[in-house]
Amino acid sequence: MSSTLILGGVRSGKSRFAQSLAERSGLPVVYLATATPGDDAEMRSRIARHRAQRPPTWRTVEEPLALSHALESLAQPGRFVIVDCLTLWLTNQLLQGEQADVSAEVEHLCELLPALRGDVVLISNEVGLGVVPATPLSRRFCDTAGALHQRLGAICERVVFMMAGLPQYLRGGEDANGR
Repeated sequence: MSSTLILGGVRSGKSRFAQSLAERSGLPVVYLATATPGDDAEMRSRIARHRAQRPPTWRTVEEPLALSHALESLAQPGRFVIVDCLTLWLTNQLLQGEQADVSAEVEHLCELLPALRGDVVLISNEVGLGVVPATPLSRRFCDTAGALHQRLGAICERVVFMMAGLPQYLRGGEDANGR
């Protein structure tokens, strides 16, 4: 199993970089999407653009909440799984309100990841480079995302920070295949 965490700002090239890793792997690809469009026309457009950019041979699975459960069934030897993205998954969790146990979901993901088989790439927005958010929910989101990124950064074999479409390897570096 190979695990990669790709972090970066919005529109930094994270998804494009993950797609290039998947294409270079030569493995069947499963794209695990966490976005939900709701009533947001811009988000529907963004999701449609992402779908159009993926090769038609890739399998897309939409799972906004039960990420660990989906990974348990999808991550297999000889398969490349892209999770896009963890920050939307965290948002979905937080928006469930009091009934959501976000800490338990994060814990389950972090415990599960080392046991997964196959190649897994996790994409997430780095939100810790900006100003402190003004609202309690936004601060909780940033705190939760930052803690998740730190835990995943310690677990993943490779950690990449994307800036201006350029990968900066924080851990692991490129292998002989450019992955």
